[in-house]
Amino acid sequence: MSSGSGRIIPSHESDTDTVANLHRSVCLRIVPFLTLGFLAAYIDRVNVGFAKLQMLHDLNMDDAAFGLGAGLFFLGYVLCEVPSNIILERVGPRPWLARILVTWGLISTLSGLVHTPWLFHLSRFALGVSEAGFMPGALYYLGQWVPAARRARVIALFMLGIPLASVLGSPVSGWILAHLSGTGGIAGWRWLFLIEGLPPVLLGVWAWFFLPDRLSDATWLSPAQREHLARELAADGSAGHRNAELSAAFTDIRVWMIGIMDGAILLGLYTVAFWFPTFLHARIATGYGMLGLIVAIPHIAAAISMIVLGRSSDRRGERRWHLFLPVVVGALALGLCGLPGHGVVWLVVFGAIANAGLLGALPTLWTIPSTFLQGRAAAAGLAVACSFANVAGFFATSLMGAALTRFHDAGPVMWLFAAVAVVSSGLVFMIRAPQPNPADATPARNAERERLREQMVQ
Repeated sequence: MSSGSGRIIPSHESDTDTVANLHRSVCLRIVPFLTLGFLAAYIDRVNVGFAKLQMLHDLNMDDAAFGLGAGLFFLGYVLCEVPSNIILERVGPRPWLARILVTWGLISTLSGLVHTPWLFHLSRFALGVSEAGFMPGALYYLGQWVPAARRARVIALFMLGIPLASVLGSPVSGWILAHLSGTGGIAGWRWLFLIEGLPPVLLGVWAWFFLPDRLSDATWLSPAQREHLARELAADGSAGHRNAELSAAFTDIRVWMIGIMDGAILLGLYTVAFWFPTFLHARIATGYGMLGLIVAIPHIAAAISMIVLGRSSDRRGERRWHLFLPVVVGALALGLCGLPGHGVVWLVVFGAIANAGLLGALPTLWTIPSTFLQGRAAAAGLAVACSFANVAGFFATSLMGAALTRFHDAGPVMWLFAAVAVVSSGLVFMIRAPQPNPADATPARNAERERLREQMVQ
């Protein structure tokens, strides 16, 4: 409509579009970097599942030794997660995330040079140490830019790096094993590490030069937009009690509950990520390239699930059931994967449902800590929960490797992991934390829109 001065005043619909464009602009600036970083992180974690197909013979290892080596990654990760995120909160996200990316990229590349089992074990431990802090650091960073009511969908976009690591990484890994084996006298699994460790280094350079540290550095936003976003984030901080004391990261039982739930979910996710190529390879006689394409199917399902569930959780302003129900469905499918006698088709179907359910619940889970923690407590609390959860990664790989070596049967371990996921996810109903109001549907948010509209038209 028109004002008395002849100036056009946006309607409420245009006003809504203005706020949506603000959040879209923020996401386009920071989320692609974080997603690509998480993509690189998970490629460097799970490509070892493909390397295993050739590496065991060259390094004279069995499944148990491989499972131990893959699990040592998580030991290094757990030990350094909390210190890393405390440093990030002090020095700023830009330099610290850049350091993490460059360091882990170089170590991943150097993993292609190992020639004994103990060097393989050392390289995996060092990779965990160097990568520690990226995920909780990214979650803490998103909390400085994205209001609570929009956070599940944005975390879903960030965590797309997990399934995309297999959607994109599996075919690429299969292609490298199929076509570069023996090139230059170098084994295919060595090329795998040498090539796939380079992207994190490039992303680290990107972070150093282009990642904004804080909202005041967002020069692509107008002063009115920065002020509006700051008020939205401040409103989140005043909505309920949030502890900023560092000690809360270790003493608040809710942090440990988040870690238990995430760890239970990761038991299933890492089973699919690390061992699905092995399960398929035992059932189907095909080349590495086709194997990589088949392995990507469960992760495509997970990517779709994450986006759908993240948007649904924000729109409905509901977190608990958006976590519990997908985990139950995913855990049941994981248990069905462990039943004997499956052909390839049913194994892929159950694997897709398991991945979609378990991964689809993660974005909702990681919106919860910021409802009761802030500042240094949030940075450390996210790291405590992540590090505790990733102990599950050690057990997921080690137990599976031991079961396959000793009993030649993964079923009992997968049933155990499924049961743990179902029971642990019930903890979400014991966490006392405020539920978000549906995005774009609260009086306070409407008032903020009106204030932004007035500033934008002046």
